[in-house]
Formats: sequence, C-alpha cells, structure tokens
Amino acid sequence: QVPLVESGGGSVQSGGSLRLSCAVSGFTYDTYCMGWFRQGPGKERERVATINFINTTTYADSVKGRFTISQDKSRHQLYLEMTSLKSDDTGLYFCAAQFTSVAASRLCWEVTMSNWGQGTQVTVSS
Repeated sequence: QVPLVESGGGSVQSGGSLRLSCAVSGFTYDTYCMGWFRQGPGKERERVATINFINTTTYADSVKGRFTISQDKSRHQLYLEMTSLKSDDTGLYFCAAQFTSVAASRLCWEVTMSNWGQGTQVTVSS
C-alpha cells in the first residue's frame, strides 16, 4: 500500500470554494483509478469523484456541476476543486488510489481502492 497525503481542507461559509490536494508521489502505476471520498458527521463514507489514467471522470450526483477532480501527473498531485459549497458538503475528505487494468479503469466508480490518505477536514457553515 502507498500512503497518500491530503491537504487544503478548512472552514468556509456556504457558497464558498476550496481546493483539496493529494500528494500521490509513491503511486507510480501506468493504469489506475484515483478518487475523492468523504465521510460526513454520522454518515457512511461516500465516493465523491473519480478519475482514471486518461482523465475520464465521474461524479456523485450531489456534487455534479460544483466539484471538479483533476490530476497533474508531472507534480504527482490529485486535486478536488469545490465550489458553491453547502453545509451538506461538510466532512472528512479522503483521497484514494488503486492500480487497475485498462478495462477496469473504465469503471472507476466500481473500483475498490486500497491506497488511502489520512483525510482532510472540510467544514461548511451556513
């Protein structure tokens, strides 16, 4: 397993924006899925967005149009740009990554991730 390190969390008012980053320097596979997950207070962890090695992205319905997942392979970074934040977006945000076959990378939303970060807290106040 490769440790990942998130940063960029914080407190913001409703309607505000935040950009989360995840250092993935130890994850050096050519074909893969990466994603952002979150766990709100009293809620189960949920998948927020995924991206594969050719930048195909998928999003949870609750964040479509507001969040953007991206990666910078040269900097070994995964990002989550969050805009129009709502109080329901409050939670601990995790990045995750998984080596996959090319075929499996077409279905990143279904992939079980085995490499995780420790999480970064996002708090949205109304």
